[in-house]
Amino acid sequence: MSKTPRPAQIANIAENRRARYEYHIDEQHEAGMVLEGWEVKAIRAGQVQLTDGYVTIRDGQLFLIGCRINALRTASTHIHPEADRTKKLLMHKEEIRRLIGKVEQKGFTLVPLNLHYKGGRVKAEIALAKGKAEHDKRNTEKERDWNREKGRLMRHKVSSKA
Repeated sequence: MSKTPRPAQIANIAENRRARYEYHIDEQHEAGMVLEGWEVKAIRAGQVQLTDGYVTIRDGQLFLIGCRINALRTASTHIHPEADRTKKLLMHKEEIRRLIGKVEQKGFTLVPLNLHYKGGRVKAEIALAKGKAEHDKRNTEKERDWNREKGRLMRHKVSSKA
């Protein structure tokens, strides 16, 4: 009897909701993160903010900047935590090269979408994205408002039949 591998449990930690409003998302990729011990503890306690985060490229490597991880009060006394520390992202070299090519040639940018657990490790979901124009943002808001109103009307219609 062979064992089939169970899919890794994915649990969301933090989400950058602003990214989907500000950018057209083209491709999504998952990357590992190099974290210190106090950062992992703080992430487990929910002390992370991804809203102002962005991904940069240095020497052929990807780094997450602006991801704020607030240290817990119980952090060790001999460690001086830095909340806005630059974190290295881990991906295969071929994937990184392909992303770098698209960012340099086609005017794309890399933005973090969310942080999540996968198999007990913290992963970052990053996206290859292009900035939206102002009218596109207005269209996104109109569409969101219409979907909300449509749901409200459908709920009202169902409740009035009962």
